[in-house]
Amino acid sequence: MTAEPFWILVLCLAAVTLAAIAILAMLLLLRWVFGLSFRMILGRLMVEQSEDSLLEVMVSMARAKFIPVVENSLRAENRKAIGRPLGGPSAFPDFSGLAFNFAQLSTLPTPHDVPIDTAVVLGKRSRKPLKLDIPIIVSGMAYGVGLSEAAKLALAKGAAQVGTATNTGEGPFLKSEREAARFLIYQYGRSAWTHNLDAAKECDMVEIQVGQGARGGIGRSRKHDLLSPRVKALLGLAEGEDAVAHARLPGITSSRQLARLVKELRDATDGLPIAIKIAAGWTLEEDLKVAIDSGVDVVTVDGSQGATRDSIPALMDDFGLPTIAAVRRTHDFLISQKVRDRVSVIVSGGLRTPGDFLKALALGADAVAIGTMALFAVSHTQILKALPFEPPTQLVYDAGSLSHKFDVEKGALYLANFLSSCVDEMRECVRALGKTALSEVGREDMYALDERTAKITGVPFIGDFVYR
Repeated sequence: MTAEPFWILVLCLAAVTLAAIAILAMLLLLRWVFGLSFRMILGRLMVEQSEDSLLEVMVSMARAKFIPVVENSLRAENRKAIGRPLGGPSAFPDFSGLAFNFAQLSTLPTPHDVPIDTAVVLGKRSRKPLKLDIPIIVSGMAYGVGLSEAAKLALAKGAAQVGTATNTGEGPFLKSEREAARFLIYQYGRSAWTHNLDAAKECDMVEIQVGQGARGGIGRSRKHDLLSPRVKALLGLAEGEDAVAHARLPGITSSRQLARLVKELRDATDGLPIAIKIAAGWTLEEDLKVAIDSGVDVVTVDGSQGATRDSIPALMDDFGLPTIAAVRRTHDFLISQKVRDRVSVIVSGGLRTPGDFLKALALGADAVAIGTMALFAVSHTQILKALPFEPPTQLVYDAGSLSHKFDVEKGALYLANFLSSCVDEMRECVRALGKTALSEVGREDMYALDERTAKITGVPFIGDFVYR
């Protein structure tokens, strides 16, 4: 070895040694700082009286709960109603209080090689029923005033891969979404730009949106300076005009006028199924009566666990009927009105897992619609482009700071994988019940783990079992 390479090797070893010493010193310093801080804080907690102690803050936060404390700080800062994306944390009754039976001997389980029918038909009596391969639909989420075009395309493509539908939402109609989707539901809403009959004709179902679980039927507006030039053009807004969604369907103040709108949409689309979407409230049956009298083919009922891009916490936490109650009451009411055979039911709001989906179907839904879980699915590992310094929503919002980093094809694949996985689990559950179709699963296959859930759903309470 010549002198020059030898000294280069020595210098490299010295540099590595110094780097290792520096890292070790830094770790020791951090350990010392952490230990000192820990001892100071714990020491104060152990010796100071409550009113002077950090313990008071911790106890107060535990009592008041972290999220309300933070949101109240935002109220104190902003002097106006605050918004909350993707739903709220309130503990409404959900599907976790239900469990399924096992088929064993008295009823035999279905062999693993027997195919399970997962198809669903919505609007059976309409001229052009909507036939889907699976009963999980992507809920309405708006382009422009909500999601980016890339996110909408990923949802459409992912849904198409598994033979189900996606929904245009309250935003403007996108030709690219129509091209990407196999089945597309056109949402006719409370905004002028959603009243495009030519666009509705290109879709596979029309959903009249009069409310949603996270907001009820209140109106809202999005400031014009938060919208891109393209979105403003598609919305048909004048210079300086805000995007406004009204509290009511414009021009609809009676059941007769609603029936006229249903007929107009049905005629304009040459017989597509016409749905109506409502937020579930205590007077659900009265709203459903108006809906079925108007002649709709489908009702979409959104429970109080529903989410939207921007709604105030009080509407999310303190209004509405939980989804588990909404689906049971909707199904039972349609039976009582002798229209269950012609009116299909879609339920949405806080549905998270294959078990939730199957329980909703067992309680009477024909299909379920998911929003938040679909967004989580298309984002999947892409959220690592945002975390830990930005919220993942910045990837999928139209004005999101990271929307340019969202990969459409990956998002579509992730959603298709998620939906396929969910349906595979549901098939296995159907086999475990000894049945051969999702549509065969009913309340008789379940029992309730607590009395509250039993009363809400009409399913037997486990504690009421009596040996005979």
